[in-house]
Formats: sequence, structure tokens, C-alpha cells
Amino acid sequence: MPQSKRSKLVSLTKVAKKGKEHKSSLMNEIQENVDKWRYCWLFEVGNLRNSHLSTVREQWRGTARIFFGKGKVMAKALGLTPEEERCTGIHKLAKHIKGQVGIMFTDSEPQEVIDWFADFQRPDFGRAGNKASRTVILPAGPVMRTYSDPPEPFPHNEEPQLRKLGLATRLNRGVPTLDAPHKVCEEGRELTAEQAQLLKLIGERMVMFRVNLLCHFDSATGETTEREGGGVGGAVAEMEE
Repeated sequence: MPQSKRSKLVSLTKVAKKGKEHKSSLMNEIQENVDKWRYCWLFEVGNLRNSHLSTVREQWRGTARIFFGKGKVMAKALGLTPEEERCTGIHKLAKHIKGQVGIMFTDSEPQEVIDWFADFQRPDFGRAGNKASRTVILPAGPVMRTYSDPPEPFPHNEEPQLRKLGLATRLNRGVPTLDAPHKVCEEGRELTAEQAQLLKLIGERMVMFRVNLLCHFDSATGETTEREGGGVGGAVAEMEE
């Protein structure tokens, strides 16, 4: 019996896997940049926020080239042994590529790079597992979105979601309202998924995004220099008051 030619539903959630061609392209690009720039930095970003990494890329556009791909592929591109290395001595840097580590090529002097990333920080919403940097208590009355100026109450159609996240709300003239104060989180304790989602909805940022510089390679000397204390600070650290 001939196969039906009727239209079939295709899920748009399916994403083609990146194969050998993508890996080869990434390796070639990295190797080309090894030859182009003097310094090669390794940086660490825990709990990656793509929007903030995009900001870093944009602000260094033209003066640096940043890669954030599969660690094994990037390490292989640099070369893990003296026989495989793209540039004399860079295999020592490649051995530090573990976990969520990115590569940044630049001609900017090391101190300039260190100073820039020491100043670069962005407040962001906490995720499950992050520690609360402060205690947040919602007062009795309308549940407000604090990120708007001035703060606005939640609309009535979002009350079911607020209740699902643990708030004992009721509708008062179409506004989700608390009859008593509600403690969302406590300073120093890990956030649950529900707490993190609720904090995001009301606009309370709990963490500070930072990039952690690990070490850098100087092609002029062939030396790799590690950062004392692991860099400029955790990629996602607790919010500083």
C-alpha cells in the first residue's frame, strides 16, 4: 500500500544536534584566533545568563573574540600536549578548561582586562539552590510588582499562579491580596524553585552576575599565569548591599 502523502505534524521543539561539522568549524575558528591575538584568557561563568554574556561580547566587540563552547572541543583546538598545541606553551592553558569555561582572545593588557571584569557586575534573579541574600517579606494587602515604577499590583488573572507558588491570596476588587504578611525567603537559606519563581515575578533580584577570570596565556612569552584566589569573584555570587 503506498505511503500517505498527507501533511504530517512536525514538532518545532526538535533541534538538530551539532555534529562533526560544527565542532570542526569551532576548532578552526579558535585556532585562527590563537594566531591573531597576543593574550588568551579563560573565564568561568556559573549559572550562565546568556543576556549578560551577550553584553560582555558587545562591549568587547572589535578588541576581543569570545568563545563559549564545549570544553573538550575548545581544549583540543588549543592542544593538550606540546605536540598538539597551536602555539608554544598554550597546552598548559588548555588543561585548565573544565566545566563552564569560556575563552577570550585579546591584545588588551592583562591589568586592563582584570580591572574591566572587576567592575562588570549585573544584578539578576536567583535560581533554585542559590542562597537568599536577604529576607523578603510581603506585607498584608495587594501583592505588588516591585520592578515597576511606581510598583503595580498583580492583575487578577495571575492570582492562580501566585497561589500555586505558596501565597494565600484572595481577590479583592480584582486584585490578588494577602490578609497577612508572607515570608518569601530567609537570608542565608537556599531558594526553592517556587521561591525563586515568586521572587522573579515580584521583581526581587537576589544575585549578582560576575565573570570569574581564571588564567591567561601570553603568546609573546609562552607563559600561562593563574589568577590568585580564582579570579575577580564568583560568576553568580550573593548580592552585595
